[in-house]
Amino acid sequence: MKNQMWKKGVCLGMAAMMTAGMLAGCGESSESKDTAMVQTGEDGVVESGRYTLDADTPAWKLDTKEDTTLTWYVNADWWNTEWGNDVVTKQIQKDMNVNIDFVVGDDTKLNTFFAGGDMPDIITIFDASSSVAQKADTWAYALQDLADNYDPYFYKVASAQTLSWFAMDDGKTYGYPGYSNTQEDYDSGEIYAKTAFVIRNDVYEALGKPSMGTQEEFLDVLNQIKEQFPDLIPLGFNNFETDGTSSLGDTLQDFLGTPIVNDDNTFYDRNMDEDYLSWIKTLNQAYKNGCISDDSFTDDNTAWQEKESIGKYACIMMDGTPQQAGFLTTFATSNPDAAYIAIDGPKSTAGYEPKLNQAGISGWMITYVSKTCKDPAKAIQLYTYLLSDEGQILTNYGVEGETYTINADGKYELTDAAKELQANDNDRFKKEMRLGEFIPFGHDRYKSLSDDAYPDSIKQMQEWGIGKLYPHFILENTDPETGSAEARAYSAIKTNWATTLVGMIRANDDAEFDSILESYRQFREENDWDAIVKVRNEKMAANAEKLGM
Repeated sequence: MKNQMWKKGVCLGMAAMMTAGMLAGCGESSESKDTAMVQTGEDGVVESGRYTLDADTPAWKLDTKEDTTLTWYVNADWWNTEWGNDVVTKQIQKDMNVNIDFVVGDDTKLNTFFAGGDMPDIITIFDASSSVAQKADTWAYALQDLADNYDPYFYKVASAQTLSWFAMDDGKTYGYPGYSNTQEDYDSGEIYAKTAFVIRNDVYEALGKPSMGTQEEFLDVLNQIKEQFPDLIPLGFNNFETDGTSSLGDTLQDFLGTPIVNDDNTFYDRNMDEDYLSWIKTLNQAYKNGCISDDSFTDDNTAWQEKESIGKYACIMMDGTPQQAGFLTTFATSNPDAAYIAIDGPKSTAGYEPKLNQAGISGWMITYVSKTCKDPAKAIQLYTYLLSDEGQILTNYGVEGETYTINADGKYELTDAAKELQANDNDRFKKEMRLGEFIPFGHDRYKSLSDDAYPDSIKQMQEWGIGKLYPHFILENTDPETGSAEARAYSAIKTNWATTLVGMIRANDDAEFDSILESYRQFREENDWDAIVKVRNEKMAANAEKLGM
């Protein structure tokens, strides 16, 4: 589902490009309507006595205004629009004296707001590089202005690195993302890897727990599996429907530790890395040995997940372990001795260490306060509340004593009643509790507070990944601008690369392998590759400056 959500966000960028004029016009209109923000004077008294600013106290705890109603637009039709009818939103409503009228829609509906000027109070989108986001200073309040005037405690719960990352040319930040992982988060050990090379434990034990690190060992083990477990497919990987390169593109590169950038922080051509390509040639040999099924290149997501859930693959190069957890759990429950486990798997021939990626600093959902917001003070208070430990624990675990308890080890545990409801009537659980679903300001690090946050089927895989995460921040948002000639060329090149990758793995011999690769190189040169690299280098330089690299 998250991939589908992401696709909706990408579409936003294309639609927003067509409405750039409307955005500019709306910006001017919003400026003229900018009457809701009341500057707070040096005495710190907000709106003639509503409350007095205190940098050490969240403003929502000080605010005397009751029953504010805000309209919150989320650019996704799957968003749950209920308010006050579940554990999470009922508590937010009680704590903050705020009612939220959620509105959802698609890009067309979003653009009507900008065309007509009748803006929601709060807007959440999914694409930080879209025109909507790039023109945010014309239609949204700067978060620093809101915090300075209404809630300085915001600075205590917001990430300084995230605010800096999203800062616009004026140095101010207009939107705040959910799931923005900073360098500190990567260093903390509180977020987990989502990539692993896994093998059925019964197969692993039967073969004597073999190493699969070198290319020779890798091929030898797959051949043994083919001979000793003829009902299994020796090697599988994510389906190609969801991502054109499955888990054999960036994911495999990260697993092998392929460099992210050159030494001077410029673009590194990871697809053409010799170490990586040598492993693609090894996969080609595995295919020729009959250890990779042709179906793996054509299976849709449903077919791939069905095979996961019955343990059809002996080994899997897997990305998105949390998203696959349900299918892994299904198999592990019925076959506990055969449950998939992570092992070291393929290793770089060049001595690189794994550089596994996770959610980056750009995050996912990005939320703004429009300049026509009826109550900007309450809006920034909502940001502060949801970003705080109090808000994060509520949205993830609910209310202490009602939906969770804290055990002797300090871990958060769902109550027996909550667990039973989740296991036996998940639809009702979602409707009545909404735990883990109110996510615009979410963060994965809060999952580490509970042993219930992830199913047992992937915990060993997460443990294997400890110490292997590596930020890819410098590569974020470096694709050419939507609608540009470079963007069109890059789209064609990505499509060609997906075809090339499959073609190389299925090549009949080395000569065909090399010919397919050379055709891809030629295709890039014919499609403005140098111009694309130039754009990437410019954007990477800007990222490096933001990151202080």
